[in-house]
Amino acid sequence: MTSTNGRPSPDFLSDLDWFTSSASSANGGCLEVAYLPDGRVALRDNEDLGNPPFVVTRHVWACFLDGAGKGEFTPPTV
Repeated sequence: MTSTNGRPSPDFLSDLDWFTSSASSANGGCLEVAYLPDGRVALRDNEDLGNPPFVVTRHVWACFLDGAGKGEFTPPTV
């Protein structure tokens, strides 16, 4: 896995198994997640695959999932 500034190369990332939420429509509109062999997690916007994925450690991903499960990222009602 070659990298630039700590990010895996785009070629490497395209070969990963990307997962999309079942809430995503057939036309996209969702984040996709891939698990890297070194334990990190890559996130990408499937509406704009030209942007490089955002890569976080497994710990950061676990913290995010915990907060999401607790509703900590639910947008405020206006």
